[in-house]
Amino acid sequence: MRKWRAVLAVLTAPVLFLPHPAQAAGDPALAKDILVRSIAFRTVEGEGQVPRLAAYYASLLQQAGFAAGDVEITPMGETASLAATIRGSDPQLRPLLLIGHMDVVAANPADWARDPFLPVEEDGYIFGRGAEDNKYDVAMMVATLMGLKKEGWRPRRTVTLLLSGDEETHMRTSRALAEKYKDAELLLNGDGGGGLLDEGGRAVLYQLQAGEKSYADFEIAFTDAGGHSSAPTPGNPIYRLARAIDRIAAYRFAPMRNELTRASLALSAERIGGAVGEAMRRYAETGDRKAADLLSDYPEFVGQVRTTCVATMAQAGHALNALPQSAKVDVNCRIFPGIAVDAVKAELAQAIDDPDARITTLDDPQASDASPLREDVVKAVKAAVSARYPDIPVIPSMSAGATDSLYFRALGVPSYGVSSLFQRGEDGFAHGLNERVPVAGIPQALDQWERMVKALAG
Repeated sequence: MRKWRAVLAVLTAPVLFLPHPAQAAGDPALAKDILVRSIAFRTVEGEGQVPRLAAYYASLLQQAGFAAGDVEITPMGETASLAATIRGSDPQLRPLLLIGHMDVVAANPADWARDPFLPVEEDGYIFGRGAEDNKYDVAMMVATLMGLKKEGWRPRRTVTLLLSGDEETHMRTSRALAEKYKDAELLLNGDGGGGLLDEGGRAVLYQLQAGEKSYADFEIAFTDAGGHSSAPTPGNPIYRLARAIDRIAAYRFAPMRNELTRASLALSAERIGGAVGEAMRRYAETGDRKAADLLSDYPEFVGQVRTTCVATMAQAGHALNALPQSAKVDVNCRIFPGIAVDAVKAELAQAIDDPDARITTLDDPQASDASPLREDVVKAVKAAVSARYPDIPVIPSMSAGATDSLYFRALGVPSYGVSSLFQRGEDGFAHGLNERVPVAGIPQALDQWERMVKALAG
């Protein structure tokens, strides 16, 4: 522990802003070093560390030859965003955007086997909060652009790297970046998609994320005059809340399909096999309701065929010997692309069937549609992935969670999750304990990013 505490002191000291040792452009050792140093920044909400991490990345990019005017850090409260641009030769072409996020979710050191903000390399993995989500691909993108700049690469299309600073919480920097860069041609997101390895470390498939479900929270509240617990009344808010929760639990939104989910389910059906695989095939081809209902019985598939809403928090009453005056439940919904938030709110009200229930939309959720499966994007991603693993399929996918892409898609920018991270299913610990990423894939990850960027920027 003392050894790594000493390393952490070095990583967070001013030496962070000194030049790295001279290395060849795209050198995996440099990318790995950037990743390790990035994890050491405690970029959790409220810590004020995101601007420091942004300054670190800016220093690296400028060392690689980026002009000061082409690297911009924009403060926003205690966080910040970063934009770094390689100017294209054809001003008529709209820019290619790359995006990732610098912030991470909180981690309690007492729960981890290792200090989550003390990066450790062990057994072929780098451990630390944010290693997977999303500092791995951020480090790969930064290292790739550094290498391209050092080489003097001049694309036809301008390439801009965007790093948001609160993707895990309020997404205000995400919204601001989307508004500023909404005239882009397309966006490649390192926080989405990615490759799957089997238990033996062999590549199985790659997912190209072209859509994601919209995130929305609703508060459903019931009130009553209350009174003494010795004199029960029929308007007890807790009973009405319980009935509402039961109705939400039993309710199923209508099954839905789009170009993305049809392609994803059709390609996955043969690999899954059995009754589930057959249901995937039928639903992809015909939209069969029974097939959708069968898939909805599996947590890993329900999000692919319909909107889902689930109760996540509840609060009721004010005293043990008093009738409750209020009761409320928070319901989290993951909304199928293209469906308005207000439409889901109205459907929830219909399912609850209590005219006195007060339903409030929390925060300001944003809905978006899926991105088209553009031929140029699919071709570029397939070529880059095939250079790593020639025989694996590239499968379009829709994620159940939200990323920065949400706001770009909402403003009409086609956005695609193209993470360069390949890992085993049992190694996925984003937001969880002992988060880690394999070291072995770093050289190929750099190659994948370089191929994708060059193919789409010209």
